[in-house]
Amino acid sequence: MDQQLWATAEDITSSSEISSPAEGHGRTAVATMYSIVIPAYNERERITATLDRVLAYIAEQNWRAEVVVVNDGSSDNTREIVQRYAAQHPIVRLVENPGNRGKGYAVRNGMLHAAGDILLFSDADLSSPIEEAGKLFEAIRRGADVAIGSRWLRAELQTERQPLVRQIYGRLFNVFLKVVLQLREKDTQCGFKAFTQRAAREIFPHQRVERWGFDPELLYLAKKFGFRTEEIPVRWAHDARSKIHPLRDGTRMGLDVLRVRWNALTGKYRS
Repeated sequence: MDQQLWATAEDITSSSEISSPAEGHGRTAVATMYSIVIPAYNERERITATLDRVLAYIAEQNWRAEVVVVNDGSSDNTREIVQRYAAQHPIVRLVENPGNRGKGYAVRNGMLHAAGDILLFSDADLSSPIEEAGKLFEAIRRGADVAIGSRWLRAELQTERQPLVRQIYGRLFNVFLKVVLQLREKDTQCGFKAFTQRAAREIFPHQRVERWGFDPELLYLAKKFGFRTEEIPVRWAHDARSKIHPLRDGTRMGLDVLRVRWNALTGKYRS
């Protein structure tokens, strides 16, 4: 299934070559294709503003891009809103999950359907503004395979901080990750990460965590498969409408991390 999706992505990418005099006669240069993947669950209050902002920025930057919105079994009219955008904007695509499977599943599903040379996933609330995407893309142009937005490399960039309790849980979780998975990133949970096509093709088919704890798994896989990861400070603002519950979902995320460790020990992440 995954191989078929990626073959489709290659067909889409290769069909849009453009001539470039700098490449000489008989050769073509391919403009970078960006995929922006947005997981969405019951996002009717935010998805319109998000898509307007993303589409406006793509037009401003004159990017060759697509916007892949993954509907994670929403019970509101998120699906219908995205369908209207897709009808009006050919670069918008709707991908449907088979019911509510979780943010991790939605991100993986979107990435496996994406056609870009560089693939970014972003939270539907744009906690990190889409205008920060250029920082991650620049890191990839410098040689990174994976570029992750970070709220803590420069905490002064946070325009609206999380409540103190959530900050404490986040710091404790970070220590836990260092012990269990030997991850050194200061912020694994920021929902703003970019991948080269090659890294995405290798990492996402191996992803097994489907809910909130998927970010550490992605970074663990990137490290395991030898991809260079760069952490980039980005602007970020807490949204009080966040759907994550610190205690309940924090416990599940801890169990997911242990599951990642178990999968690694039992050879389930073989490349």
